[in-house]
Amino acid sequence: MTSAGDLLVIRPKRFELPVWAALLWLVLRWSGRLLWWCLRHPVATASAVLTLWLYAEFGWSGLVVPLVVASAASAVWRWRDESSWWAWLAGPLLGSFRRVFVYRRVWREAMTLCGLAETYDHRKVLPELLRVRADQALDVLTVRMVRGQTPEQFQKASAHLAYAFGRRHARVYAERPDEAPTRTGRGAWLLRLVDRVRYRDRPTVVYLALVRTDALRTVVPPFPVPAVPDFTALPLARREDLRTWSLHLLATHVLIGGATRSGKGSVLWSLVRVLGGGIASGLVRLWVIDPKGGMEFALGRPMFARFACKSFEAMADLLDEAVTVLRERQTRLAGTVRVHTPTEADPLVVVVVDEMAALTAYLQDVDLRKRIASSLGLLLSQGAGVGVLVVAALQDPRKEVLPFRDLFPTRIALGLTEASQVDLVLGDGARNRGALADQMPRWAKGVGYVILDGTPDPMRVRFSYISDDDIRDMAKQYPAPVDAADILAQVGRETATEPVRLPLPRKPSGPLLPDALWNLLDRDGGGEPR
Repeated sequence: MTSAGDLLVIRPKRFELPVWAALLWLVLRWSGRLLWWCLRHPVATASAVLTLWLYAEFGWSGLVVPLVVASAASAVWRWRDESSWWAWLAGPLLGSFRRVFVYRRVWREAMTLCGLAETYDHRKVLPELLRVRADQALDVLTVRMVRGQTPEQFQKASAHLAYAFGRRHARVYAERPDEAPTRTGRGAWLLRLVDRVRYRDRPTVVYLALVRTDALRTVVPPFPVPAVPDFTALPLARREDLRTWSLHLLATHVLIGGATRSGKGSVLWSLVRVLGGGIASGLVRLWVIDPKGGMEFALGRPMFARFACKSFEAMADLLDEAVTVLRERQTRLAGTVRVHTPTEADPLVVVVVDEMAALTAYLQDVDLRKRIASSLGLLLSQGAGVGVLVVAALQDPRKEVLPFRDLFPTRIALGLTEASQVDLVLGDGARNRGALADQMPRWAKGVGYVILDGTPDPMRVRFSYISDDDIRDMAKQYPAPVDAADILAQVGRETATEPVRLPLPRKPSGPLLPDALWNLLDRDGGGEPR
């Protein structure tokens, strides 16, 4: 009997699962997981099956002999073609090893402390590590983002991620940092189909590149000088992954920003060197402006069609004459082509300006400064298509120093003094994407950040070092033709000294006091004029 107020305990009917059914469910569950793992890792599965079969058939000799043969074949492969050895054998093996024993081990802790873990439905959701690809210098981690995350979140945390995994440098790329290879020969059609899958657009994936071995600590030797320079791929620097970074010079202007003794000369002389074959053949004309009196470029004077280093008037004349070349080509090429193709009869004109601020901000002659700014503005806005290009270097990238900074499509940032200057040189957000040009160590002369073609992601590179002896040898081996300065029948006044200028007469200025008060002060005590 129950009455009001009594506590009733209602127990649901319990379903007793047999032990054999529970064991069968666990076996099926773990078998399904094992099968899924084998399908996701076919190479590891095939290797394990082959190892077991060899041991079962031949014993220990069945394992030792193939291992020795494989090691010898690997050594020969590396000796004959190390790049393909890393791409197809050592890289995947090392990446798989580091994925399991290095990154998986601390993945949860690193993602949580770097602020990349999210909470959904009262449980923590982590980005998923899909793959690790290793080479001689880098580990490239393929990471699937949590739903709702963007690559910008990873880019802002790139410095934290680097130190979380025990490295100093890390960069995050929204797209694959390497390009699809060009396939030729037999079976190329099949490889191209594979590349279409490998290099497809994957918006949910980011690529985290960690510098395992800093390949930029050693000095980069000068690159070979091609007989005919490829203006779309001029080799200038070594990348972090030991590949060569090439400059696309055709139809662009280049801005180089860097503090004093950061290696701007390495960039400029590396460019001059790879253009040496075109300079000697007449395919390229270098018009060089060195406001430092020739301290940087005087050694290479024989390579330059035009050279101005002492007279600011001559520098302004050189820029005006470059504008004249621009106008003449516009008139001649309009309606024919949209981009100028360099030839020996119609060469590429490259105007190189060292320390641009000396012409645009620090020049005391206001009229001359305005004249130079007007010429530079025309060259930067209209010269790329007609083959009159500007390559400029400066220390201070502020708008007050270089008002037409945004007219340079290609930019290079060497060591800078302030964090804000990184975005001024490379564009907004470049520092958040990993371009830490303001944190360059002392040894990093000639080390800088460039923007990869087609992506906004920066890449750290080191430009080749060109010594004074190398410059002298280049000047002897690749001099400009005798008629190199005759594009507009120029005279040799570009090397003239600065003319002595008479001081300009000052306009008479009136007194600051009113006339009545001035007359009173201008008389002595007796009322007579002084």
